[in-house]
Order: sequence, then structure tokens, then C-alpha cells
Amino acid sequence: MAGYGQFCPVAKAMEVLDERWTLLVVRELMLGSSRFNELRRGNPKMSPTLLSKRLRTLERAGIVRRTGDEGHARYALTAAGEELRPVVEALGTWGTRWVGGLGEADLDPHLLLWDMRRTIDVGAWPRERTVLAIVLTDVSSRASRWWIVVRDGQVEVCDYDPGFDTAAVLTTPLRTLTGLWRGDVSWAGSLRSGAVVVDGPVDARRQVPRWLGQGMFAGVPRPVDGAAAVGA
Repeated sequence: MAGYGQFCPVAKAMEVLDERWTLLVVRELMLGSSRFNELRRGNPKMSPTLLSKRLRTLERAGIVRRTGDEGHARYALTAAGEELRPVVEALGTWGTRWVGGLGEADLDPHLLLWDMRRTIDVGAWPRERTVLAIVLTDVSSRASRWWIVVRDGQVEVCDYDPGFDTAAVLTTPLRTLTGLWRGDVSWAGSLRSGAVVVDGPVDARRQVPRWLGQGMFAGVPRPVDGAAAVGA
């Protein structure tokens, strides 16, 4: 991209970082993605060609390091890339607090379950293999049923029945589950209102909120009443 022609360090930083998708690629690397396909799963609307281009740009800028041969490459943040962590976290906090409202285009079951997979606290789950089924009531049948399998400290997300007994079944609209994950609504309120329904043995039903938890920005305080969100 063309430079800003300014000596200001903010301008020089933005010459590297303000291309579309760049910081979202950095976000994925911060969250543990290291392979090309993992980076694509975290940014499913980004084309492979564009992802390759952004990775090359980040490599040249000294933000990303690539190891391995073509087809088996791994990507990791350099020390310079790691210094962007508080920047990305601050953007997430600001976006949670001040940019409200989700359009239909923002709701993606594949992306939501991918984010859950990598941030679920496996320590809250039983030691033996445990399966939670999720039924999304407001999406097409092809993407409406999901299974989260936790065993041996590993999390697997399936869009097909893995064939194991389920500990519980959670039924809710995708919009509600997304809002719950973001912290827009609470587990207690969603269960009380019936927006989220959990079926199964009593012990498992009680544990599901602990098993799933909420996303990394869910705890960010929202504006007090009367403070308008950006764009409102």
C-alpha cells in the first residue's frame, strides 16, 4: 500500500497494519492458529490468495515468522508481532463496549464454534470423554447441529454426529448463542427466559454454562445507560 508520508510513528505503524484483514490474521495467530487452514477457519470470508498475500506482507514487516516447507508451513508471531497483543486486545475491548448490534452477515455458526473450540476451558469438563450437542434453531439444517467433544484435554468440534453418547443437548437460536458468547446476554438470563434450553441429566444441565463459558471479551463492561454506541 502507499505510505502516508508522515514521520509520526502511528502513521508508520498503520502503513503496515491498516490493510483489510491484516489485524484479523494477527488475531488468529495470537489465539493459537499456526497453519494456513487454521488461519482460514478463523477468517472464512478471506480468500486463500489474499491470506497468502497478507502473510507475505507480515513476514516482510518482521511481524510473522514462517517455518517449514510449502504445504507444511507453520506461522508464528515474532517478538514484534507479540507486541501487538495489547493493541488487538484493546481493539476488542473497545469494539465490545462501543460497537453494538449484529447484522445477519455477522452470524456464522462455523466461526462461532471455531472460536469456542479454542477458548473453552477444558479443565471445567469431566476427565472422561464428554459430548455436548448443540442445536441451532434459526439456521439451515446443514449447519444447525453441532457436537463438542472433550477428551484427554483436547476439544473437537463436529458438524456431524460423532457417534458417542451425549451428556446434554443445548438448543437455542444462533443469534442468542452468539450474544451469549459475546457477553451481550448472560447464561442465567438466557436460561431463565427460555432463550437457551439445556436437556439432559440434572448434573450435566447445571454444568453446561461452566463447560462452555463465554468469549474472551464477554466480561468487558458495557456503557452506562444513556451512552450511545458508535454509529447509533
